Amino acid sequence: MKIGVLGVQGDIREHANMIEKIGHTPVRVKSIETLNNVAGLIIPGGESTTISKLMKKVGLWEELKKKAMNGFPVFGTCAGMIVVSKGIANYPQQETMGLIDIYVERNAYGRQVFSFEEILSFQGKDIKVTFIRAPKIVKYGENIERLIEFKDAPVLVRQDNILVASFHPEIEDDPSVHQYFIEQMVAKKQVK
Repeated sequence: MKIGVLGVQGDIREHANMIEKIGHTPVRVKSIETLNNVAGLIIPGGESTTISKLMKKVGLWEELKKKAMNGFPVFGTCAGMIVVSKGIANYPQQETMGLIDIYVERNAYGRQVFSFEEILSFQGKDIKVTFIRAPKIVKYGENIERLIEFKDAPVLVRQDNILVASFHPEIEDDPSVHQYFIEQMVAKKQVK
């Protein structure tokens, strides 16, 4: 399958490598045309304000919103989580897409120098996750499926066709989270 990685800013190459590692074709999405040729989209970590501005500049903001509201699978990691959230508690003026019923706090786990790794449980297996200037989910709706938690806060959640992670699964060797997105969300959407 062709899996898109939003190609405007952030950990683009790392996500593309992970997609290849599990046997699919990564496509760098920088236009509506390429967005319409992928089965799902990953919005990488990076800088959420920059990503949002560049998405609007190339016309992807409204197009992705429309597609996602019609069931198109989207996976946002770190800054990508912020972009698709309902709002930002500590930056309420920053516009978000409102695709998933969560409110986040930017940089809640500390600045870049306070980045850290944890071993957390995902689907009965221990995986290593890395938090870098990570957002924290501070409020979420009842339809949110909590897949991984850390210190009583969900750090990987799903609502229908939207998956978000506070951490960076693309910089680890373990493809479990990407596999979940592709196999449980993108592939199942293709079958319908």
